[in-house]
Amino acid sequence: MALDLIDHRLLGALQKRGRISNADLAEEVNLSASACHRRVQRLESDGYIRGYVALLDARKMGCAATVFVEITLSTQADDVLEAFEKAVSRIPDVLECHLTAGTADYIMKIVAENTEDFARIHRQYLTRLPGVSKMQSSFALRTVVNTTALPV
Repeated sequence: MALDLIDHRLLGALQKRGRISNADLAEEVNLSASACHRRVQRLESDGYIRGYVALLDARKMGCAATVFVEITLSTQADDVLEAFEKAVSRIPDVLECHLTAGTADYIMKIVAENTEDFARIHRQYLTRLPGVSKMQSSFALRTVVNTTALPV
């Protein structure tokens, strides 16, 4: 189904304020409450809205360090990729992992309490990942942009 202007406005509002009431959302996009509710339900059932979450403050949760880890594998054979991805999915500190085109095969975003905690994550998990031939870690000094909102 194609999204119209009202769908885009609904999605934009929900990305910014996921806990907005249906009445307030309807008013914001100039719809009746019942029409707004039906559209949001359709957007959910069609998979445009995957779910609703609470975004936590990493620093307040004790995760002050963000580390980006570039991984190069020894080969890109399907079994090696699958084993690597399965192992990465079990690391609780990994927020994101992307298969990439470029100098690295994967880029991971990891949160840690501090450098010592990252050293623990490195020893406990990263050094045991299958198929890794090269690993490079970069610590974020400051976050300039951080959003979960897609352009709609």
